[in-house]
Amino acid sequence: MSPCCAKCCFHEPLKIPIDLSMQSDVLKGPEMVRVSKFYKDSKDGKLISYMTEDAKTLYETFRKGAKESNNGPCLGWRETLNKPYQWMHYNETLLRARNFGSGLVSVGLSPNPNTYVGIYSQNCPEWILVEQGAYCYSMVIVPLYDTLGPDACAFIINQVEISIVICENDAKCNLLLDRAPRCLRKLISIHETRPATNQRAKNRGIEILRFEDIERTGALKSVPEVPPKPSDLCTICYTSGTTGNPKGVMLTHENVVASVCAVIMQLGDHKPTTNDIMISFLPLAHMLERCCENGMYLVGGAVGFYSGDIRNLSEDMKALRPTVTPAVPRLLNRIYDKVMAEVNPSFIKRVLFNMALSAKENEIKRGIIRSNSFWDKLVFRKVQDGMGGRLRLMVVGSAPLAGNVLTFIRCALGCLVVEGYGQTECCAPITLTVQGDHVPEHVGPPVSCCHVKLVDVPEMEYYASSNQGEVCVRGTNVFKGYFKDQETTYETIDQDGWHHTGDVGQWLPNGTLKIIDRKKHIFKLSQGEYIVPEKIENVYIRSQYVHQVYVHGESLKSCIIAIVVPDVDVIKCWALENKIPGTLSVLCNNPEVKKLIMDDMTTWGKESGLKSFEQVKDIYLHPDPFSVQNGLLTPTFKTKRPQLKQYFKPQLEDMYVKLA
Repeated sequence: MSPCCAKCCFHEPLKIPIDLSMQSDVLKGPEMVRVSKFYKDSKDGKLISYMTEDAKTLYETFRKGAKESNNGPCLGWRETLNKPYQWMHYNETLLRARNFGSGLVSVGLSPNPNTYVGIYSQNCPEWILVEQGAYCYSMVIVPLYDTLGPDACAFIINQVEISIVICENDAKCNLLLDRAPRCLRKLISIHETRPATNQRAKNRGIEILRFEDIERTGALKSVPEVPPKPSDLCTICYTSGTTGNPKGVMLTHENVVASVCAVIMQLGDHKPTTNDIMISFLPLAHMLERCCENGMYLVGGAVGFYSGDIRNLSEDMKALRPTVTPAVPRLLNRIYDKVMAEVNPSFIKRVLFNMALSAKENEIKRGIIRSNSFWDKLVFRKVQDGMGGRLRLMVVGSAPLAGNVLTFIRCALGCLVVEGYGQTECCAPITLTVQGDHVPEHVGPPVSCCHVKLVDVPEMEYYASSNQGEVCVRGTNVFKGYFKDQETTYETIDQDGWHHTGDVGQWLPNGTLKIIDRKKHIFKLSQGEYIVPEKIENVYIRSQYVHQVYVHGESLKSCIIAIVVPDVDVIKCWALENKIPGTLSVLCNNPEVKKLIMDDMTTWGKESGLKSFEQVKDIYLHPDPFSVQNGLLTPTFKTKRPQLKQYFKPQLEDMYVKLA
């Protein structure tokens, strides 16, 4: 048991690492730049790049972790749901990674940082073997993922001129073959491919090789390693925008190592150790997961991979029993909604739940984090067991998390939950909440690898002098630019090296950052009022009846309207109580249901301080969720506004006609 777990059992409060009433420092100068209090040299304007001299690249951090672990378990997986996890230890992982990298050189790739290796696979041990194998020879990893879509994958391969892509299986090989650019010469399949697929590839001038054969070749023809420098690229991480082609974010070894070390430094006594196990289920193509995993490898911890189907995640967690996990609001909202749907219909359950929540929240306010109280055993054990029953640390990121959900998760899981804010362009973390700060709905102070400042957004009446403005970041975690896109790079990174995030933030009195708006997606109504739809959507989404919402307005119209996807479970429960029959499609056409939802949205708007012109004047209820599959969400689950506008054009026009 780790020291912090022992403290929790004896009900000792957390050790607060800094003064929570002032969590960041301000550098001297007119820009009011804020820095971390966790790094002793931050006040002098210095930033962390690494923690030890022998671990400045991801090649070196992995080897440091191998030593720390004393050849402990590294990569875990299981063949099927009814089988236990099996483990590849660090020394075997290092050997196999080197063999694979050597094999890549043997089949024609050059061992230098101008060589790009594509990988198209779900999270699995082979993903890490490919990544570390590439780093043995200074190559650069370029992840592809399903939700990009085949056109975007082809665009990436063509833009980067990738000649070799490692694919998970036959299906992914075929997806790439559908639109294979001329530069693609070889596919390396982790699992067996069908003869028909091999022939199809051959007809296109592409050779399909087996993963194990590349490993074997590399072992037989061992090539001397060519380790990377900190300034070398380690990955090009493509982000899917709401419009146009994806952008390739160029990140160096220094960027990733600095980010990982900054988070570990801030976690202090709660940082991962060799005794920890993390579950890997968020896409490795995204930097939140990459940073979390590389943090585990740096300290010699173990990473177990989920079985590949998110519907079985709970079963995987029960089998793996992780102590550390990253998480995203989408998952936590689902857990919260499921619990509330079970609790709400029963008066007794509701009373017990509220008592348990209140008791646990009071403990958290006193700094006590534990999962063995009376209320844990009576009310929250099912939630804890569903995540393996041993969690001690959860890192939440990628999107805003509602305060009530964050508080619930902290109470129900009885583990330390920290929430971060970041972007791919900053290698994930920009800020991170501090252990012991129980107040939700802010994202903490800057981490020690970056400086953060706010700049004026006059068109939205946000001014840095009032501690509000666009969030700008400069530091060792900030990317080098967009691949082959200097124009967009210059639009994003100014001449002084500040990355302009497009997010609008506010410095709270305690030196933490709160994200309050989005600079982009602004439009004017006919009376000249500025509308920021995402801000309004973030208010309405708090309604228990609203699953998804898209706020729309036009410069020639005087008001805004919305498309709302109702929460199916809540609406059906309400309909049952009110004896209103019908499927969700039928209920969406029911005037009573529409009034119920719109009234609740309006109430939330008033409570959140929305102005009259920021309240929607009509809504259309749609039974089917926005999704990546129907083209209305990006792969990171952000709304595609132009596509939504086009998709719902008839309904939007009809609402405006009725309002007129």
